[in-house]
Amino acid sequence: MANKGTDAFKRKIKKELDLRAFKNPLFEKDYIKENKNLDNCIDYIIGEVQSSGSNGFEDDEIYGMAVHYYTENDLKVKKSNLEKVVVNHTVKLTAEEIQQAKNEAREQVIQEEKEKMRGDNKKPVKKETDSKDAKTLFE
Repeated sequence: MANKGTDAFKRKIKKELDLRAFKNPLFEKDYIKENKNLDNCIDYIIGEVQSSGSNGFEDDEIYGMAVHYYTENDLKVKKSNLEKVVVNHTVKLTAEEIQQAKNEAREQVIQEEKEKMRGDNKKPVKKETDSKDAKTLFE
């Protein structure tokens, strides 16, 4: 099952490819080839990224790999076992999601403070007494 980052990655790639196909009829012919599909394109990109040894790429580099996948006929696509792709993008939350996140954070802080308080009560309290004071009390 793909995670949200991987789904976002696929959506970004598809959106870019759709736009390029719309603007460029020559690319559109490659983009609609029956032997090409988005999942294999993603596997190709991930394979290229993994074999490069780099951890970060510009968007245009990734889009270039996607275009290359569709325009080249003799590419070998390795099935990727990568489970997570990180996409740099801004996440827009609804007011409800923001409020839910605040409530969850507040609840987490409350639970942590309760655990601290319970933990402090379980520890034995050691009173420091001066030996002179102790003698005076018992004399």
